[in-house]
Amino acid sequence: MTPHVTGAAVKAADRAHVFHSWSAQALIDPLAVAGAEGSYFWDYDGNRFLDFSSQLVNTNIGHQHPKVVAAIQEQAGRLCTLAPGFAVDVRSEAARLIAERTPGDLDKIFFTNGGAEAVENAVRMARLHTGRHKVLSAYRSYHGATAAAINLTGDPRRWPSDTASAGVVHFWSPFLYRSPFHATTEAEECERALAHLADTLAFEGPQSVAAIILESVPGTAGIMTPPPGYLAGVRELCDRHGIVFVLDEVMSGFGRTGAWFAAEHWDVTPDLITFAKGVNSGYVPLGGVAISGAIAETFATRPYPGGLTYSGHPLACAAAVATINVMAEEGIVENAARIGAEVIGPGLAEIAERHPSVGEVRGLGTFWAVELVRDEETREPLVPYNASGADNAPMAEFAAACKASGLWPFVNMNRTHVVPPCTVTEAEAKEGLALLDEALTVADRHTAGA
Repeated sequence: MTPHVTGAAVKAADRAHVFHSWSAQALIDPLAVAGAEGSYFWDYDGNRFLDFSSQLVNTNIGHQHPKVVAAIQEQAGRLCTLAPGFAVDVRSEAARLIAERTPGDLDKIFFTNGGAEAVENAVRMARLHTGRHKVLSAYRSYHGATAAAINLTGDPRRWPSDTASAGVVHFWSPFLYRSPFHATTEAEECERALAHLADTLAFEGPQSVAAIILESVPGTAGIMTPPPGYLAGVRELCDRHGIVFVLDEVMSGFGRTGAWFAAEHWDVTPDLITFAKGVNSGYVPLGGVAISGAIAETFATRPYPGGLTYSGHPLACAAAVATINVMAEEGIVENAARIGAEVIGPGLAEIAERHPSVGEVRGLGTFWAVELVRDEETREPLVPYNASGADNAPMAEFAAACKASGLWPFVNMNRTHVVPPCTVTEAEAKEGLALLDEALTVADRHTAGA
């Protein structure tokens, strides 16, 4: 960007020509960003923000990592693009590095441009592999905004596009804090959630179900870590009925939870894993599906009816190779685990004790949610489900307080998510928690006792 460019000019061009996602266009005021590095980004007026959102929970290695930028530059100088039908060194190497880190025999990688396309293709593979059509997914979920993915999604972004004829059936996944099963312990929640899923399958006809898809740890829907035994129980139900088990690791993968893939925490191997975001920190769009041997074999002599012009794009794959190598060399996955266990987790627990607006904190690695409530006893959310306008004012005020102090939050419904880059330092994490602590006094004003 040339030095004479101003934030006002950037914003004016944005307002004139850019159509933004998930937004009423006349009601938004996008920040004009001049640059970014590591855990921070800044505007044209020099205001600096600690990125506690990792943008869309994808800059896992932070902004502008020099080794990844250099790898993209080198690849651009050597071979910018090539159709998916060719064998390309960086595409092959990216697939190998990903396959090395997936559980079990998920050793074949189908590349997409992002997470939604990964979900689209995973579902297509499951349907073709099984010869069945129905897919089960959780209400508290987000799987993407394309045709099948948005129907699989459980959150309200689904509603305007939900055809109710896409072969999708939703069910309740475990979430003890707001248990749909009246459970009082994690063990009860697990047992009852699995019984509910088994009943759903029985009434839908398991022989008609191609796949069950779950986020290993749901992301935007609330970062609810599954209780011990739940994912293993879903795996067993899938095995019993010949159903493909798909784990969506688009947000939880590549170090975010302190493991390469979140499934490792529960020692579960699905049939398909969808990934994107952290695979190359979002530096160039990339996603994909890691495929088990059995499903890959389905398409050994039968053509797979799906493809993308930019599948395995060389620039994106070069960024993935560099990102994965950097994460291994610099111990970034281990850093996320340590910061979560030693800094963010304990720090949020202390914050929760001080603020009546904090109902629960939960998470692992650099993947945490803070549930904001009006009343700690009744657990009434700080704002209603899917609130907007005046109803959402308490969360809007809280988010504004964060930004005014130099903290960029990830806010969804009645929650703020603590999701800094996996490279975040102890000092940066503590700085962010202190700013969050301060901003929560704004939320406290809307609680029952205020």
